Amino acid sequence: MRIAGMGHVVFALAFVALGALSLFSGDFAYVWQPVPPDIPGRALLAYVSGTLMCATGVGLLIKRSFATTSFVTTVYALIWLLLLHVPHVVMAPLQEVNWGGCAEIVTLVAAAWILYASTSVPNSRLYVASLTGVKVVRIARWMFALAIPLIGLEHLIYAQPTADLVPAWLPDRMGWAYMTGIAHIAAGVAILVAVLPRLAATLEAVMMGCFTLFVWAPAVIATPTQRFAWTALLMSTVITAAAWIVADSYRGAPWFSFSRSRNQLTDLATR
Repeated sequence: MRIAGMGHVVFALAFVALGALSLFSGDFAYVWQPVPPDIPGRALLAYVSGTLMCATGVGLLIKRSFATTSFVTTVYALIWLLLLHVPHVVMAPLQEVNWGGCAEIVTLVAAAWILYASTSVPNSRLYVASLTGVKVVRIARWMFALAIPLIGLEHLIYAQPTADLVPAWLPDRMGWAYMTGIAHIAAGVAILVAVLPRLAATLEAVMMGCFTLFVWAPAVIATPTQRFAWTALLMSTVITAAAWIVADSYRGAPWFSFSRSRNQLTDLATR
């Protein structure tokens, strides 16, 4: 079994930290897990969710349990997506913030699925042949590629709130808001049509990592007791790791050659 790389380690540690935050606060991931406040047994469910995130995060760091845990993580993230975010999109499809929130969780589903599809073998527990292999990894990449442009549109539509998050020491904060939105869209398109996909996924990971370091880390330092800042930092970290996992799934592919990209594009067009 080949472990995907440092991206999976960061992904796992971020899951552990998100779970610990839920356990310490007795609540779900702020904003990113919009569980209704009046749902019966909400606090207990939050503790269960937190425990599951901690357990899966630890499991992703253990070679023996990696394939099984990556399957559980994929299912958990998919449930998170279908129960908590898709209904918001269905009820208010014209609000891009709902699409953006949904897309962020799609990146987690895609990354966890890539980990499972690329490491699970027939003698693994919870092995499902139809959910593994090179073709499935490609489908997971497409999921990621379709998600990040929606995050980019969020930057463009809500440009002023995005600009407000840009560090004050950077010039033209509005320009950075637009540029990052366009960069998300460009990266998604490049991965989807297989034009320099490894480079595009890597640059997406670098950009998300910059958001984590220069936006959310300072927010935590400034307001260390604020749960939103911690949750935003950890969600930005896990999305960064998701992009890193996608980039690492292209290991061995050329960085700048278009020949393989053209072949993949032809394959996509004929499906």
